[in-house]
Amino acid sequence: MVDNPAGETSASVYETGRLVGLAPWLPGHDVRVSWLLDRQRADGGWGGPDGYALVPTLSATEALLTVLRRGGHGPAGPLAGAAHRGLAFLAGALDAGAPPDLPATDLIVPALREDVERHLARPPAGLAGWAGARLPLPAALDPGRLTRVRGLLATGRPVPEKLAHALEVAGDGARRAAGVRPAGAGAVGASPAATAAWLGRPEPGPALDYLRAVGARGPVPCASPITVFERAWVLGILARAGVPLAVPGSLVAELRAAVGASGAATGPGLPADADTTSVTLYALARLGRPLEVSRLDAYDTGRHFCTWPGEDGASVTTNAHVLDALGQHPAHPGVAATVDRVAGWLVERQEPDGRWADRWHASAYYATYCVLLALADHAPGAAARAAVRRGVGWLLDTQRADGSWGRWGGTAEETAYAVLALAGAGLPGNTRVDAALGRGRRRLSEWDGRADGPALWHDKDLYRPTLIVRAAVLAASWSTSGTSTATAQP
Repeated sequence: MVDNPAGETSASVYETGRLVGLAPWLPGHDVRVSWLLDRQRADGGWGGPDGYALVPTLSATEALLTVLRRGGHGPAGPLAGAAHRGLAFLAGALDAGAPPDLPATDLIVPALREDVERHLARPPAGLAGWAGARLPLPAALDPGRLTRVRGLLATGRPVPEKLAHALEVAGDGARRAAGVRPAGAGAVGASPAATAAWLGRPEPGPALDYLRAVGARGPVPCASPITVFERAWVLGILARAGVPLAVPGSLVAELRAAVGASGAATGPGLPADADTTSVTLYALARLGRPLEVSRLDAYDTGRHFCTWPGEDGASVTTNAHVLDALGQHPAHPGVAATVDRVAGWLVERQEPDGRWADRWHASAYYATYCVLLALADHAPGAAARAAVRRGVGWLLDTQRADGSWGRWGGTAEETAYAVLALAGAGLPGNTRVDAALGRGRRRLSEWDGRADGPALWHDKDLYRPTLIVRAAVLAASWSTSGTSTATAQP
């Protein structure tokens, strides 16, 4: 993490497709086009299972249509064939109900649908059969939101920081939008797509430098840099599991400095949020370098904690992380009452079968791990203990025959979450738990510490934060128990 402060995350079909369409002048363009073609599924879609394919397929299909219209990219046959298969997939996917709750989906889908239909008004060679075709819009999405966002940008007034992450939905109105400014090393909203949309053309400056750096290998991630997010989660996971580690003092100092009066953000250009703030506070406290927990006060709604003010919906993992952070400061005025309130809110959100689900991850194993450990560690009441037992029961009931866990198939990541949750649930001597832990750890050993697997985390597209997943696998494979030996070096 010290050597690569931007962080490591998987490449995104959505974001790479946007860069193909918006910045053909950026080095690596041909590599990005080929990468998209190589990742098309047999059914014509791109991306994850179920509704998770909608956004990346819209992006990739629109990108290929743009390349075909521009010409100059070799034989059009393979491109036209891939675009045709993408369009056929979209015709069904757009009419299949509400898509998953990913950031900016309500803006991205109408924007890209509009762009694709514009191409089909006069389709490129090889796609004449799609001339004039109209694509449905999922009934759950309100196209008026996109209109309002574009209207706000047109005024030139400053826009909410979280909107900058998906600035590309504004179309031509994104270019040099007066209410948006690059941050940090030149990124707009920590997003290659948003930065390319804001830049418009290859004009020298920090934004172009950022795009050249992030796109040097061709495909790009949904968000970069993810410095604070990566460091806080990795350190918090390892410290909680008791993995011995000595953390460089420079890394701890930088993590402390990232927490301002309103909290911490994943990276420059993104708003501070309660999730990143609470995990950072928890990690620092476990490393013996605590900061004042009152930085979370601004996110307290009186019932639960919002991820950021004005959030639509609520996140159980954010509130589990808040509970972890508060639990490191039991003597702080008002903390005990807030812990009880948040714990009660989390218990109410448990599914009937014992799991928890959340908006920031596709797998219930991640949410269940976060909430179960927070309740086990910081909420000793009878209701919380009963919820923990129900959560443990769901984990035991859903272990696969090979010892793994997973939503769509057994993965190292989800198996690690289940092992960490069972090991930390506070049920020593439970023979079913002990047996499940043995099978789970054996399965992890067969993966040999690797953290490869599907992208499961929610951004504009599904993604995998490489080191965070690796930390979870390492922590789950660590068989000792007891007090953490994590320290911060001077």
